[in-house]
Amino acid sequence: MEKLRCAWCEKDDLYRDYHDLEWGKPVYDDETIFEFLLLESFQAGLSWYTILKKRDHFRIAFDDFDYKKIALYSDKKHEQLMQDAGIIRNRLKISATINNAQKFMEVQKEFVSFSNYVWGFVDGKPIDKHPKTLADVPATTAVSDALAKDLKKRGFKFLGSTVIYAYMQATGMVNDHVTNCHSRKK
Repeated sequence: MEKLRCAWCEKDDLYRDYHDLEWGKPVYDDETIFEFLLLESFQAGLSWYTILKKRDHFRIAFDDFDYKKIALYSDKKHEQLMQDAGIIRNRLKISATINNAQKFMEVQKEFVSFSNYVWGFVDGKPIDKHPKTLADVPATTAVSDALAKDLKKRGFKFLGSTVIYAYMQATGMVNDHVTNCHSRKK
């Protein structure tokens, strides 16, 4: 019998595996949290599927998503990334990634971990919304608005409320699996 899933992931195995194994599962380690922050910022204005297809190459190009290394990227490394057809070659998004890695570490110093900071916006536990259909899933919420505003105040780039809401879904800060989805039942 075929598993029931959220309708957005029925495109192919790449999407289904991402949905079944990662999307909406709470993430608390800073390394994975940064990976999703980086990927979601590149996704701005594009489809998530585009990013997923390039994810392995992003991992190589951005030193396994090591924010400590990324924070130190030189102009030369920036230009190398601009020539890398395996990623999204957007000068502003690449600059934002380097900037965001630096800001990420500043937040870590203040809150002990970035995880403590972001999960603080949802009182440390996922918001479970029980949407019946995809139409019931918003693009933004008051929480994503507040988090995006605070990130902007802290100097982060390319992380508006819509991107942040998608980030919250990806990292399990919010559970938007539709009610009949097999992943909700786990």
